[in-house]
Amino acid sequence: MSSHTRALDDLRPPLLSPIETHVATDCEQPPLERLSVDQMLTKYCGEFGVWQFKHFVLTCMAWALDAFHTMVMIFADREPSWTCEPGSSCIWDSDRSVCGLQPGSWRWDGGEGQSTVAEWGLVCGQKYKVGLVQALFFVGSMIGSGVFGHLSDSKLGRKGSLMIVCIMNVVFGLSTSISPNYWTYVILRVLNGLSSGGVGVCAFVLATEPIGPTMRGIAGMSTFYFFSIGIGLLSGIAYIFQTWRSLYIATTIPSVIFLIFILPFISESPRWYLIRGKTDQAMKIMHNIAKSNGKHLPKNVYIVLDEEPIETKIESKETTTGSVIDVIKSPIMRTRLLLLMATNFTCTVVYFGLNLNVTNLKTNINLNVLLNSAAEMPAYFLTAILIDRFGRKPLGVGTQWFSGVFCIIGSLIRNQGCGKAVRMACGILGIFGMAGTYNLLYIYAMELFPTVVRNAALGCARQVGQLGNILVPFVVVMDGGRSFMIFGACGILGGILMFYLPETLNKLLYDTMNGETSTKVSYDHANQTMDEENKLVDE
Repeated sequence: MSSHTRALDDLRPPLLSPIETHVATDCEQPPLERLSVDQMLTKYCGEFGVWQFKHFVLTCMAWALDAFHTMVMIFADREPSWTCEPGSSCIWDSDRSVCGLQPGSWRWDGGEGQSTVAEWGLVCGQKYKVGLVQALFFVGSMIGSGVFGHLSDSKLGRKGSLMIVCIMNVVFGLSTSISPNYWTYVILRVLNGLSSGGVGVCAFVLATEPIGPTMRGIAGMSTFYFFSIGIGLLSGIAYIFQTWRSLYIATTIPSVIFLIFILPFISESPRWYLIRGKTDQAMKIMHNIAKSNGKHLPKNVYIVLDEEPIETKIESKETTTGSVIDVIKSPIMRTRLLLLMATNFTCTVVYFGLNLNVTNLKTNINLNVLLNSAAEMPAYFLTAILIDRFGRKPLGVGTQWFSGVFCIIGSLIRNQGCGKAVRMACGILGIFGMAGTYNLLYIYAMELFPTVVRNAALGCARQVGQLGNILVPFVVVMDGGRSFMIFGACGILGGILMFYLPETLNKLLYDTMNGETSTKVSYDHANQTMDEENKLVDE
C-alpha cells in the first residue's frame, strides 16, 4: 500500500468516538455498593413501610398466644369462693379460710371443676403445690428460652423455631386439659413452659430485625401491646369458660389458628440468612421489602455483614455463628450480659409478681386482670414516645423506680375496707411502671449485642429472668404486705443496675462481634467508610 493511500485512511473518522466508548463502559460496569442490612433499609428499602408493618403485626400475634399459655395459671390455679353447707356448724374466721373446718361442712361455689385448687384440694397444707406447679412452669420456660434462643440463631432460624414452639404449645396445651391428676398436670405444665419460653424470644427478634434503626425502638416497644391484649382477652375467655379444663382448650385453639393461617405469611429474617452465609435469600427478602414499600433496590447493591473487610469475596458462602461462650470471652459483652441478666431478674419478679398477686387482693379476679392489662397500654404508648427522646437507660431507670415506689406504698396499706382499693391502685401503678421497663429491656438487649449472638444473649438474659418467675409464686403465697415490699425492693435495685449499662440510642445494629467491639462509629462515619470502599472497588 502506497504512502498516499495510508494518509487517506488516517483521515477517515473512526466508527465510534472515544467519548461514546467511555459512556458504554460506564453503563456496563456500574460501581458496586456494599451495604449492611441497616444501611440498605435506610437508603433504599424503607425502614418501616407496608412490608414491615404487615410482617410485624402477623409475627407479634404470637405474643398473645404466649400470654394465654402463661397467664392461664391465674384462673386455672385460683382458689375459688366457698360457702357453708346449709345446716352445718361451719364457722369461718376473719380470713375466710377453710382450714380447720370439718369435711362436708362447706362447698366450693360453682363446683370442684372451677380450678385445680378445688378439684385436687390444694389448700391449707397442700397450698404449696399451687406455687410449685407455677414455679415449675417457669423452670420449663427458662430452659426453653435458652434452647430456642440458640436454635433460632443457628440451625432452625427465627421462623423455624417459632413454628416448633407453637406446635409444642398446641400439643401440651390440649394434653393439659385432660390431666387425670395433679402430678400429670405438673409435668405437662413444665413441657408447656418449655415451648412458651421460646415464643417471646423468637417472635420479638423476628418482628424487629427487618426494621430500620430509627424505627426499631418504637416498633420494639409496641410488641408488648400484643402480650397485654392477650392478657385482656384471657380475662374475657376465663369469664366464658368457667372450668379450668375447658379454659385450657379455649386458650390453645388460637395457636392452631396461628400455625395454619398466619405463620405461612411470615418471612424469615434477612439478618439470619446473612449470618448463615445465605446471601441470595437475604437479598431476595430485601428486594421484596423494597418492592412492597414502593422503593427500588438497584442491582449493583450487595448485602454484607457490618465491618466486613473489603477483601472479602462476594462469592463467599461462609457461615458466621456465635454462642454465649463468645459473649463471655469478650470483657465488654460479658459485663453487659451480667448486668442485663440481673436487671431482667428484678424486672420479671415485679411484673409477673404483680400479675399473679391479684389472687391476694380479694376482689373480682377477672376485673383485676383486665385492669392490669389496661394499665400496660398507656405505659407502652408513653415509653414508645419517650424512648428515642430520652434514651433507653434514663427511661428504664425511671420506670423501675416509679414501679418500686408504689409497690412499697402498697406494702404499707392494710388489705381491708378502703385499703383494698388503695392496694389494688398501687398494684396497677406498679404494673404501669414495670410494663414499660419489661419490653424496653427487649429493645435494650437486642441493641446491646450483635446479630451473631443476639438471640443467644437475649435467651440467656430471659433464662435468668425466669429464675425470678420461679420464685414469684412462692412470694405470692406469702400474701399480706410482704409480697409488695419484695416487689418494691426489686424495682429500686433494677433501676440502680441499669445505671451501669451503656446507652444505645441511634447506634448501629451490629452483625458480628468484631463490628460491635472493635469500633463505635456514627451513621455519618459509616456512610463515609462505605463510600471509600466503593472507590476502592471501582479502582
